[in-house]
Amino acid sequence: MLKPVLILSKTHQLKKLLRNAKLHTVCEESRCPNISECFSANTATFMILGNTCTRGCSFCNLKRGKTLPVDEEEPYRLLETVKLLNLKYVVITSPTRDDLKDGGASHFAKCIRVLKENIEGIKVEVLIPDFGGSYDSLKVVLDAKPDVLNHNVETVPRLYDKVRKGADYQRSLNLLKHAKRLRSTIYTKSALILGFGEREDEIIKVMEDLRSVDCDILTIGQYYQPSVKHHPVVKYYTPEEFEKLKEIALSLGFKYVVSGPNVRSSYKAYQVVYNYSL
Repeated sequence: MLKPVLILSKTHQLKKLLRNAKLHTVCEESRCPNISECFSANTATFMILGNTCTRGCSFCNLKRGKTLPVDEEEPYRLLETVKLLNLKYVVITSPTRDDLKDGGASHFAKCIRVLKENIEGIKVEVLIPDFGGSYDSLKVVLDAKPDVLNHNVETVPRLYDKVRKGADYQRSLNLLKHAKRLRSTIYTKSALILGFGEREDEIIKVMEDLRSVDCDILTIGQYYQPSVKHHPVVKYYTPEEFEKLKEIALSLGFKYVVSGPNVRSSYKAYQVVYNYSL
């Protein structure tokens, strides 16, 4: 009976640490369903470059509006927090920052370098925006040598106008494709969120498209509506349906697939280290 109390205590401890370090997490900002599980295990997905997005995806819970200037000290506060948590695998993401010339790529690169130069053996996964399709910005991030490069397509092309305003399906595919061209040894990763009204054949076609650009890792999860103002849930998928999609994805050649109702892009991302010895 004491376990929930202990989990809550560890969750609050991590939240306090994050507030003291003036760091954001996508776990909190997106109302992730796994936040208690992850925080109680001292893991989180750090969100750099603030918590305000310049896009307007109808499923996303991030704030929209006026962004803040880049905080040049943030990479060092991130470093100290990662040290305190004794993390060996770190996931870093950001809101889309179309207001920045490079989309925030140089800040991603700085965070990666600060971590790798100061913590021996650390692995870093970055979940990046599309940088407006800029391959120069992508190269800046890759030159810092992250271990996994993640960019989410999120949904099927037909629904982009309703779900991912400001994004472009082909641009996202091209970003993943170009990442492999720039650094062939990197693991690339993407994610699908289900429940917007997509058909099974459309889901499979996205999987095929991702494999056509040599995407290695796929996560598939259920969309939960954050508020009445967000896109409605059209369908709730069963665990059996998620398992079926996982088997299809593996048959298409993905190296690693996580599929389930509460799965999010960074959920147990560190497991790739143990499966593939990154």
